[in-house]
Amino acid sequence: MEFRYLGNSGLKVSEIIYGNWLTHASQVEDNQAIKTVHAALDAGITTYDTADVYANQAAEVVMGTALKGQRREGIEIFTKVYWPVAEKGPNDVGLSRKHIFEALHGSLKRLQTDYIDLYQAHRFDYETPLEETMQAFADLVRQGKVHYIGVSEWNAEQIRAGKKLADQLGFQLISNQPQYSMLWRVIEEKVIPTSQELGLSQIVWSPIAQGVLTGKYLPGANAPAGSRAADPKTSSIIEKFMSDDVLTKVQNLRPIAADLGLEMGQLAIAWVLQNQNVAAAIVGASKPEQITENSKAAGVKLSADVMKKIDEILSDSIVRDPELTQSPPTRP
Repeated sequence: MEFRYLGNSGLKVSEIIYGNWLTHASQVEDNQAIKTVHAALDAGITTYDTADVYANQAAEVVMGTALKGQRREGIEIFTKVYWPVAEKGPNDVGLSRKHIFEALHGSLKRLQTDYIDLYQAHRFDYETPLEETMQAFADLVRQGKVHYIGVSEWNAEQIRAGKKLADQLGFQLISNQPQYSMLWRVIEEKVIPTSQELGLSQIVWSPIAQGVLTGKYLPGANAPAGSRAADPKTSSIIEKFMSDDVLTKVQNLRPIAADLGLEMGQLAIAWVLQNQNVAAAIVGASKPEQITENSKAAGVKLSADVMKKIDEILSDSIVRDPELTQSPPTRP
């Protein structure tokens, strides 16, 4: 496993982060989830990402159970706050001081830890003054319950405003967690340059485009049984990549992966890690062997020629519109 600094901080994270969105307490039985986390630990992954909204708080419970007994100083635990949770009352959502404090204390209990290494605003909250949100984060940092602060899917202007307040309040805003892959590059025009200027790193989710870049979805064929594209609960997340044109182009990446001795998923993860503003790629898994294989993408270097060939193959299927980096205009 390779490690990189997160933003302009002294915190190092594993290039591959294990994340449990859509899997723990949902698609995977708890005992299998725990085995998969242990496989991640065996692969040298030290960084674990979750959120209170995943399985409506239950995914944090599974993560906490799976990591119990590990030397706390030897791992990094990340979680997030914003989306509606619990009974989904009027204050069970957003980035108000009340919800941030209550959500953090709930996450600490479920994760069985005294502190969170990186606490992230899961989206931008247009209904709460940014000053209130950042002051709440500052207070949690000073209390020692949180070490660093990050955001997720904030646009460049929101990141700049948040960083300015963080500096004024004396705490470190060090990361953004956006969707990023060979096919989805909306952060490249504005978010990445702004983050580089301000000293934030990207922790990217969906580097395999919800499984599309593994090549398991074939043009003109039904989605495999048990896959995310075949599941009504998750198919809407992946449908933007499921056209025959996109799937055909993805199949054309196979010779590149084969020449490099990589699986398709490993190639996709390695691709996002070539961007120097990307500190890590979040990878989920439903089986131990999946995370073992995907972890091998750490440290892989792709030549300029390979990067160019990938662009040529995917061509107009690449989504680049920076305006697609956005948070809900109102709380859900």
